Amino acid sequence: MTTEELFVEVQKALEEIRPFLNSDGGDITLISIEDDKHVKVRLEGACTSCSVNQMTLRAGVETTIKKFAPQIETVVNIL
Repeated sequence: MTTEELFVEVQKALEEIRPFLNSDGGDITLISIEDDKHVKVRLEGACTSCSVNQMTLRAGVETTIKKFAPQIETVVNIL
């Protein structure tokens, strides 16, 4: 998968998870993809102060991204 294709797949993954975040007053933005395997995102809105945002990041966001782009190794939230 090319870098451009990877970017498209990660964006598709974020679009899939975004409605769930929006329903709780949150959102997510893709910041960067480094070395075609490390994704940096920014949780926004209610997600920034939510007590379970790390669980959301791992169980929701990271799992969904890896479904679309299995070569992704890590997903981190940049504050």
